[in-house]
Amino acid sequence: YFFQIHYAGAADSSVQFIFYQPIIHQWRETDFFPCSASCGGGYQLTSAECFDLRSNRVVADQYCHYYPENIKPKPKLQECNLDPCPARDGYKQIMPYDLYHPLPRWESTPWTACSSSCGGGIQSRSVSCVEEDIQGHISPVEEWKCMYTPKMPVVQPCNIFDCPKWLAQEWSPCTVTCGQGLRYRVVLCIDHRGIHIGGCSPKTKPHIKEECIVPIPCYKPKEKIPVEAKLPWYKQAQELEEGAVVSEEPSFIPEAWSACSATCGVGIQVRLVKCQVLLSFSQSVADLPIDECEGPKPISQRPCYSGPCSGEATEYTSEETELMHSSLPEFDELYDWEYEGFTECSESCGGGVQEAVVTCLNKQTRETTEETLCVTSRRPPQLLKACSLDPCPPR
Repeated sequence: YFFQIHYAGAADSSVQFIFYQPIIHQWRETDFFPCSASCGGGYQLTSAECFDLRSNRVVADQYCHYYPENIKPKPKLQECNLDPCPARDGYKQIMPYDLYHPLPRWESTPWTACSSSCGGGIQSRSVSCVEEDIQGHISPVEEWKCMYTPKMPVVQPCNIFDCPKWLAQEWSPCTVTCGQGLRYRVVLCIDHRGIHIGGCSPKTKPHIKEECIVPIPCYKPKEKIPVEAKLPWYKQAQELEEGAVVSEEPSFIPEAWSACSATCGVGIQVRLVKCQVLLSFSQSVADLPIDECEGPKPISQRPCYSGPCSGEATEYTSEETELMHSSLPEFDELYDWEYEGFTECSESCGGGVQEAVVTCLNKQTRETTEETLCVTSRRPPQLLKACSLDPCPPR
């Protein structure tokens, strides 16, 4: 191409020339395809093909995709061959026929489960083109027969709401009025609606307690504590456990034992064990979750023995003995075996043996008690010693 331009405008003005590439490929609508049935009612569709304007030939569809202004025509569908089919066997069978013949249509399977329970996932389904005959039977057909309507989507987003996340409340005041203490806060798992719910990861949970320092020095005069005589170990341990007091560190606080469940023989005692902390600022006691207390949790159940039942033998079954000694240490620590003297010598002269007598002892009262109260596996071994070593006098 050759262009000659004569421009007579002002020297400081400009002219812009825009050249467009001519369209050489264009969509065109085809004729209707052959009817889908030779009689009894069918349908036929048109399609679109890409046409080369220079060579007057049909080319691949991709050549028509280069021009945005090239709009592909939508398929058209019409019914055809509506005359009833001729009857067989030498006579014409008149069949009732409704001129309304259902068009092919898209059908889909149910959506699959969402790939994620929150935070955005996807779900899919399969979509196919089906046809329904006059009798109502549905069968799959080629997709082009349904192209007169847009195909249904096969993938969609789901559960696009935010996942539950931890929400930490305000910190409590420091548990002390001077020096170093602790402060606490409530941490909740909140969903996208603001409702307290589960589902947050324990690994990302913010801590619910931390150390705090009140910038006021603490001055406590040293108190002279009178020296107390040490109690026997069992009495001391009992007082330590029963005298547990709430402190500024979370600690296990057991309540009093219940009465023995049996008035005689072996029973069970129970008690409540709480995790508590003293809020020194308000001088009030607060209950905490059990896992906030460190160290071993005091037992909340133990066996108890209320003496032999009247009229019954004091021997116990192996199950009762096991109950008294297996799970808890109280009976093991209160009753134990001890050697208590020896039997008489087996000979009066010439050398004999004596066997140590083993008894079950109540270590608190130092009294001999029923052997069933001592653990059999801890019974000490047989102990023998020589005796009457003097030679016997001649006869």
